[in-house]
Amino acid sequence: MASIYKLGKKWRAQVSIRGVRETEVFATKQQASAWAMDKEAAGKVGKMPNRTLGDALRRFAKEVSPGRPGETWEVTRCNAMCRLKMADILLKDLDRSDLATWRDTRLKTVKPATVLRDINLLRSVFKMCAGDWQWMHESPLEGLSLPKPPGGRRRRITKKEIEALKIASGMTNEYAVKTATDRTMMAFHLALETAMRSSEILGLTWANVDLRKRVAHLPKTKNGDSRDVPLSTEAVTILKCFPKGDGKIFDLDDRERDALWRKVRDRSGIENLHFHDSRAEAIWRLSKKLDVMQLARAIGHRDLKSLMLYYEESAEDMAKRLD
Repeated sequence: MASIYKLGKKWRAQVSIRGVRETEVFATKQQASAWAMDKEAAGKVGKMPNRTLGDALRRFAKEVSPGRPGETWEVTRCNAMCRLKMADILLKDLDRSDLATWRDTRLKTVKPATVLRDINLLRSVFKMCAGDWQWMHESPLEGLSLPKPPGGRRRRITKKEIEALKIASGMTNEYAVKTATDRTMMAFHLALETAMRSSEILGLTWANVDLRKRVAHLPKTKNGDSRDVPLSTEAVTILKCFPKGDGKIFDLDDRERDALWRKVRDRSGIENLHFHDSRAEAIWRLSKKLDVMQLARAIGHRDLKSLMLYYEESAEDMAKRLD
């Protein structure tokens, strides 16, 4: 609680929060009261520890990232940002201008979507710093102008491209799971059938797959929720190729899968194709079989509006279905 008392011709204000005391002298009582109220409201009493942005990134990668969706990417980006000159700045001195300079420099070499992902990671780091760790008062990201997000990607995958990928990976007409490359391509084909993300597929265990009911249970997805994924007949065929055991079905980590996928794609000669495009392609296919509510449940999508692009149909086609 604040204490304000006269000191000669001036006024002294004193505040104490969590045992830390701070005092200041002002010309008027009104100034002293305003200062005390601001200090108590903002909780800015006492000094913050001398921790740098690099310290925060390293702690986040060690304590927070493990077990989170996208753990590998988070740790990799935290380590990369630790090498920036900005990482040496004390958190208490880090301000919006430092982040703006970093943003503008980064935009010269990568796309806006990549910068936005980095900013979201920094937002999580600063939230921990201003919260549980008490390393800073508030996030310096507040008020920072963000790059314009890119439009939704609408890349379709053709049958010809799928065949080219099979040839490039050495896959014949039959599925195979002997090599890591085989399992990478099997993950891709399962993604085309289910719209599951790479991390969701690689995290599958037999304990969470019921081939008789044709359901794969995902205990934790990207948005933090669990989800039951319906399996097509082809998806069941793909999974039956794998031996049953206690570990992960695909026996791959995301980094290994990504490297092998890029090799196969580049060998095939296909341009502008990402593994994640399999999810969009699968959603296109599923939209012809499921209504929008069913589709949202199957793929774990909360924003129904963004799914409507998969239901684009002419009035003429809709008229034919009315009879």
